[in-house]
Amino acid sequence: MTTYTALPIPPDALAELRATDDAGRPLRPYTAREDGVPIDSVGSPLRCCLRPIEAGERVALVSYAPLRRWAAATDADPGAYDESGPVFIHAEECEGPRGARPRCPFARAGALRTLRRYDAAGHIVGGRCFEIPEDAEEGFDQALAEAFADPEVALVHVRALEYGCFPFEVRRL
Repeated sequence: MTTYTALPIPPDALAELRATDDAGRPLRPYTAREDGVPIDSVGSPLRCCLRPIEAGERVALVSYAPLRRWAAATDADPGAYDESGPVFIHAEECEGPRGARPRCPFARAGALRTLRRYDAAGHIVGGRCFEIPEDAEEGFDQALAEAFADPEVALVHVRALEYGCFPFEVRRL
């Protein structure tokens, strides 16, 4: 079994995203409604606290470039592999994940994910499409064990295939 932890967006990055997102746009908060259309059929996932949006919360959809931010902290140069994608965050500061972090947040059996593998330089060194099985934790354990079996892999980005959203990142422990 692989040991991994889904990582939320770090607080310092959230503070920046709440001012200007990674595409240079200002925050456009709104109040979540009970009848809102769910994203990825599991509810709209909040990347700041790894849980679905609840009706009445002030949230925003922002552009987030996780590899760019990781590269800035590690002196990697992802070059053309730098990309951004949509993520939901609380419009104001939040407490982050409550209690124990979910090992595989926003996992719904049958949902399609892509697991992109990156090396220490920030370059893609592999990836695969992944359909979440009934036992999501076991499925992610196997897929991430496969990814990290390659010693070049430094981190894995999990993305929703349908919308390109960025559910979570996993780093080599």
